[in-house]
Amino acid sequence: MSEVVLRADDLAKTFRLGFFRKRIEAVKQASFEVRRGEIFGYLGPNGSGKTTTLKMLMGLVFPSRGRAEVLGQPVPDRQAKRRLGYLPESPYFYDYLTPEEFLDLVGALFDVKRAERRIRADRLIERVGLSSARGRPLRKFSKGMLQRIGIAQALMGEPELVVLDEPMTGLDPIGRKEIRDLMLDLKREGRTVLYSTHILPDVEMTCDRVAMIFAGRIRSVGPLSELLTARLLSTEVCLRPGAAGLPELPAGARKSENPDGLVIDLPADADVDAFLRAVLAAGARVHSLTPRRESLEDLFVREATSHNQGAA
Repeated sequence: MSEVVLRADDLAKTFRLGFFRKRIEAVKQASFEVRRGEIFGYLGPNGSGKTTTLKMLMGLVFPSRGRAEVLGQPVPDRQAKRRLGYLPESPYFYDYLTPEEFLDLVGALFDVKRAERRIRADRLIERVGLSSARGRPLRKFSKGMLQRIGIAQALMGEPELVVLDEPMTGLDPIGRKEIRDLMLDLKREGRTVLYSTHILPDVEMTCDRVAMIFAGRIRSVGPLSELLTARLLSTEVCLRPGAAGLPELPAGARKSENPDGLVIDLPADADVDAFLRAVLAAGARVHSLTPRRESLEDLFVREATSHNQGAA
């Protein structure tokens, strides 16, 4: 079994807010492991407890219950922190600094020698796509540019483990692709990446394993190949009807239009062969036939619905 570099064991966090010290359970139960060399996605809707969990793992918030380990050491451990990089959800930077100055400061905090700091800063500025912003103070950066420099500072110490809280926030589609590619590069370099998000397509393209959290409680942990069911959900048939029109649709079928013609969504129990024979006999031209199995979005909705029903 692969080495475990991060472990959350029954983590929980309760806050007391306001004059009356109202009790808020931000995280009720979070248990999962992150293994060396993988990309691990921590998924959940806004307000589900993702950020609070990561803050507990980073030693920024003390748990009300449970324990955590990072790189074999209990949290918080100073030596373990030197071997990881972290991007918080809402980072604050000294906005009068340029990217070079800011990364030099971060490198100094990691005790990196001055000459090496310059080399790493130059390389990371290029790597996160900020070459055109050299010499510009951070206060003139857009949200997406600040997110990029935040990722660069998380890598300045050449960490073994990289923890990113909502790294795609504020990025356009090109920026999201670049960060996905960067995470895949980090994996190829042998580093481990843990990141939280609610942007499901990014997870499907990058993650080896995931954990899902809803209302502070972990619902599913594992590889997507194991969490997603293999059963057929429906079959999508795209066609252009002939002069005779369409035959009667099977019970439960749905019809819509797209630029190529009609899209017929057949239920899982429909006789697809019989339907195709009928539409071809009626003179239709079939453009495509696509079986649809459970996606990450389907799983996410299924788990959220299950949680809501259980809480009702």
